[in-house]
Amino acid sequence: MRKLLILLHAFLSLNALAAGGSFILAPDGHLIRMPLENLKNSPFPDFLIPGILLFVFVGIYPLAVAFSLWKRPGWRWPNVLNPFKRIHWSWAGSLAAGVILMIWIGVQVQFMAIGFLHIICFAWGALLVLLTLLPSVRRHYRLDS
Repeated sequence: MRKLLILLHAFLSLNALAAGGSFILAPDGHLIRMPLENLKNSPFPDFLIPGILLFVFVGIYPLAVAFSLWKRPGWRWPNVLNPFKRIHWSWAGSLAAGVILMIWIGVQVQFMAIGFLHIICFAWGALLVLLTLLPSVRRHYRLDS
């Protein structure tokens, strides 16, 4: 399950980096055929800010989490944000990444019609949370084991 969790984070990241990068490069959405009309009910005039947020929080962050789940680096600075001091901080990061994705989708559907991709991505976030919470995964990242 741990390997599946890492793969899901990595695949999510690659997709978000591509989409977010496309929005940063072309804020009018033309690179991925996303019409600006999709933003008519949002506070954004174009896709630049959403693209940056997508790139960072759903792209870079899950990629860092995937790497950290895989290698379990001994960095101490992430522990400042880790509320689970007896579990490696990458586990908490994985949990947060799933929640971030669900929040991202929840906010997104406030501004546009819900689509199939929204349902898939929300379920993806829920799956990340559920896999992270599995006892075997949690046990693997315990620091005292």
